[in-house]
Amino acid sequence: MDAMRTTYYDEDDILVIHLSDKPVSREVSQDWNTHISYAADGTTVEIVLLDAKQNGAYPSTVEHAIAA
Repeated sequence: MDAMRTTYYDEDDILVIHLSDKPVSREVSQDWNTHISYAADGTTVEIVLLDAKQNGAYPSTVEHAIAA
């Protein structure tokens, strides 16, 4: 089962958006800080953003809440 999840690495300012559990078939760099991984069927598996917070792709503050 595919599950979308995001992971932010504070020390490196890297945001990983994981869209699928399919195996990665190929990776493409869109520019120096955006990298996209694809499955064999052409669907996107993962997007990696370098310098995410610096470039505005990740919020400077994160709000945490407890589900009711």
